[in-house]
Amino acid sequence: MPEQLWFTAILNRAFGTAVAGLMEAIHIHPHHPEAPIPNSVAMEILVCIFLIILFVIVRTRLSVNKPGALQHSFELLHGGIEQQSHEIIGPHSETHTPFLVSLALFILFCNLIGVIPGFESPTAVPIVPLGCAIVAFFYYQAQGFKHAGIKYLAHFAGPMPLLAPLMIPIEIISHLARPLSLTIRLYANMFAGEQVTGAFMSAVHYIVPVIFMGLHVFVAFLQAYIFMLLSIIYVRGAVAHDH
Repeated sequence: MPEQLWFTAILNRAFGTAVAGLMEAIHIHPHHPEAPIPNSVAMEILVCIFLIILFVIVRTRLSVNKPGALQHSFELLHGGIEQQSHEIIGPHSETHTPFLVSLALFILFCNLIGVIPGFESPTAVPIVPLGCAIVAFFYYQAQGFKHAGIKYLAHFAGPMPLLAPLMIPIEIISHLARPLSLTIRLYANMFAGEQVTGAFMSAVHYIVPVIFMGLHVFVAFLQAYIFMLLSIIYVRGAVAHDH
C-alpha cells in the first residue's frame, strides 16, 4: 500500500470501501482496494472544500460601504482577470471570467498546498494537470460552438479552401497538443519544485529551505497565471469574429 498523507488516510477510512465498490461496479480495478483514494485526489478534495468555504465567507461578508480585506483581495483578483481577458478576447469577455477565476484559484491552491507540512501539491502528479487541461480544452471548444455554431469547424480548414486538406490535420494536431502542453508545463514545474524543496529541507535547515520555499511559492503563482493566460488565448481563438 502506498504511503498516505493523514488527510488521505481519513478519507480512505471513511469512504474507501464505498469508493472501491463503485470503481469495481464500473469495471475499474483499484491497485490498492484498501486505499483506493490516492493522495492527489485527497488534496484536490481538500482544496475544493477550502475554496467553497472561502467563497461562502466572502459571499456572506460582501459590503458596499465597508468592504473588508478579503473582499478587496477577491475584487482585485476578479478585476485583474476580467481586464486581462478583455484585452485578449475583446467584447463580452466577462462571460468567461467565472470559469477563469475558478480555474486559476483551483490551480493556485493546488500548487501552494504542498508548502504546508503534511500535505503535497496534487499538481505535481500528472493526472491532475491533465484533468485541468482537459477541462480548459473542452471549455474553449464548447465556447467556439456556442459562438459560431457548426461554422466553428470551418476555422480548422484555414482561410483558403485550397489549403484545407493540409490545414485540417495540422489544426487538429495543434488543438490536441494544447492539453499535452498545458499538462507538461504545469506538472514539470510543480514536480521539480517539490523535489528541490524537499531535498534541501532534508539536507539543510533554516535559511536555504526558506529560500527554496519562497521560490516554490513564486512558481506556484506563475504557473497558475500562465495556465489561465493560455486558456484565455485559446478562448480568444475559439470565439474570434474572423472565423
